Amino acid sequence: MASSPNPAVSSALIRRSPVYYGWIVLAISTLGMAATLPGQTAGVSLFIDAFIEDLGLSRSAVSWFYTAATVLGSLALPLVGRLLDRFGPRRMAVGIIACFAASCVGMSWVSGWIGVFVGFVCLRGFGQGALGLINNHSVNLWFERRRGLAVGILGLGMAGATALFPPLIDEGIQAYGWQTTYLIMGGLLAVTMLPLGALLYRDAPERYGLSADEPAAPAESSSEDEATVRGVKPDTAYRTWTFWLFTVAGVCTAGFGTGLLFHHFSILEEVGVGRDLAAQFFIPLGVVTAAFNVGTGWLVDRYPPRFLLGLQLTLFGAMMGLLPVVNTTVEVWAYGSVFGVAQGMQQALLGSAYAYYFGRLHHGTIRGLANTVFIGGTAIGPAVLALGPDFMSGFAPILWIITPIPLLLALASFGAWVLNWDASVLVETD
Repeated sequence: MASSPNPAVSSALIRRSPVYYGWIVLAISTLGMAATLPGQTAGVSLFIDAFIEDLGLSRSAVSWFYTAATVLGSLALPLVGRLLDRFGPRRMAVGIIACFAASCVGMSWVSGWIGVFVGFVCLRGFGQGALGLINNHSVNLWFERRRGLAVGILGLGMAGATALFPPLIDEGIQAYGWQTTYLIMGGLLAVTMLPLGALLYRDAPERYGLSADEPAAPAESSSEDEATVRGVKPDTAYRTWTFWLFTVAGVCTAGFGTGLLFHHFSILEEVGVGRDLAAQFFIPLGVVTAAFNVGTGWLVDRYPPRFLLGLQLTLFGAMMGLLPVVNTTVEVWAYGSVFGVAQGMQQALLGSAYAYYFGRLHHGTIRGLANTVFIGGTAIGPAVLALGPDFMSGFAPILWIITPIPLLLALASFGAWVLNWDASVLVETD
């Protein structure tokens, strides 16, 4: 489970840092999460109408291109994870950011459905997928005792970008056109994130003679365990209930959560909620998501993730079951708040659980496979919820059909915590 470190590498930047360098890694990774926005649904969705109008594509065609591209773009993540473990975040970040910037520039040249599809694959694969994985992996390398808090702070990058950048991007589309806006985004990634990433991302602290969470080199009398990076082998991790519990739970909450947001206005319209009131949902959603991202990170450092996952899944399942009766202003705001709690908890838990239970040595490889499954789950969520209005009397029946899924996963999570499943192979146990 442990590997002896390579001879320490000297870094003037780390030596001269006025704070523990892990906080610098957290800062650049949080900025890196914000930079993934052009590859996130919140960023891509701003251009959908332009593709439909200017390129003569139907809305259903663009939707299916996006779904297929999301799945296809995620298939490379296990390889990205293995390369992360081999070459480290710094070199990988430089290459991925360069490819992501080039993808944005390439989107400014598309003229038909093939270009749109290839562009979606690249934006989703390099942006949401690979760069997001690098940021999460970097933070998990540098923190152990305060890992939950650090991953919670990392989530603020995406939350802040979602709140700040879409209006600016929309203004750019209106003022300069979608092609020029994509060109500008690619240029900004190249001139900001590329040099900052090359300068500030770093490999595991042990490479520089440090330990996770420690501002100075470990004392000579430290035990071997303190000077090594621990980790469960990927093949062993993949055979545990714990790996698949968090992975399937991530598919459930990420997939159904994406479906709820994708069909948000239609779901609430079905119960008599107007568009203006439905839009107010996003106010508590954004605020509470950010708060519980950090708050759950703090809890992860104090309580077992499997116990917290059970709470999150219970809340998520209850929310879906009660959604068909939401129709007043107070209830819409309560729905946004509860959704924010569930989403904030999900991001913090999934961001830290794999390193918590399987260690840091092979974290990139293990998390790479999990991310592939997560992203595939987000692609099928909207299609599952669409079965309601297409084949049933509306969204309520399909919501009630799928509500037991997170509740059953919650029971499994509580069971894993109480019975301490996989205790013999996990790096840390409950």
